[in-house]
Amino acid sequence: MNDRPTISDISAIAGVSTATVSRTLHNPDIVSEKTRKTVMDAVSKTGYTQNTAAQNLRQRRANAILVLVPNISNTFFSEILSGIENVASEANLTTLIADTANDPLRTENFLRYLYNGRADGALLLNGYLPESLLETIKTKPQNHPVIVSVSEALGEQVVPHIGIDNQSAAHMAVTHLISRGYKYITHLAGPENNVLTVSRIAGYHEAMNAANLGQQYQQVLQGDFSIASGEHAASEILSMNSTPDAIFCSNDAMAIGLISALNKGGIKVPEDIAIIGFDDIEFARTCIPPLTTIRQPRREIGELAAKTLISLLGIKDYPQLKSSNLGIKLIERSST
Repeated sequence: MNDRPTISDISAIAGVSTATVSRTLHNPDIVSEKTRKTVMDAVSKTGYTQNTAAQNLRQRRANAILVLVPNISNTFFSEILSGIENVASEANLTTLIADTANDPLRTENFLRYLYNGRADGALLLNGYLPESLLETIKTKPQNHPVIVSVSEALGEQVVPHIGIDNQSAAHMAVTHLISRGYKYITHLAGPENNVLTVSRIAGYHEAMNAANLGQQYQQVLQGDFSIASGEHAASEILSMNSTPDAIFCSNDAMAIGLISALNKGGIKVPEDIAIIGFDDIEFARTCIPPLTTIRQPRREIGELAAKTLISLLGIKDYPQLKSSNLGIKLIERSST
């Protein structure tokens, strides 16, 4: 026997043809359980391992998926990435995680992985595609890389998307505050022109107007989804002649920074101002006071996104999606 066991060695030990061995290794579902057991016992005896690199070359696959994240240090993405990795591992795929740092040029450079054979498809968590690729997708739908957007939709949604209905989620958050008797409700928004920001601002105004709380009750402050921008918003609020009753923050990180800075400035939450966040990151339940928030099913979003991409690549078949908008839930804690 050669130093490196071959399919022929397995064939001889198992007493089956090399074609049967190949079918068992690559498509085990199409052979009988008895044959599968016989072949796999022979594999164990020989210590055979598949030459994955050669197999990938024959199939013209990288057996890897690219995941583009706008800020990998943001804890929001951790559960999504975990969900993606779980599904990818089950499908024997490598996950290449790339931090774009919200830089269009970095995004374009990473997307070249789809053309140079380093990745088979991409999951976009940054809500951005280069204009040239957008145009290719629109004009040549059968001749572009397989891409799925995740959480943050594209401005022009030309690829499948997995996420939540952000406008409805924002409406839910503000309606909760209104139901608790708050009227002067300020919204601490995300980055200007960001698709999530636009949707959540729309939900905020929609809920306020539905409760007949017009412009005199409404106020939007600009943030950037960071803890620091929550702290900056607190300084704005502390300098106001009349502070709001409650604040709806477009994510938990800003809410946590806001609560901390307000507390240092002598304003207690929720006694003086109620605060609600968005996302339900791990720190939301451990901050003081624990944060009321909108829970996104982040792990489920990651898993469903990976399954969608893998299905589109034809690597493994998953049930077709009925909807790309996954369920949200209000998590009520002490901050409201």
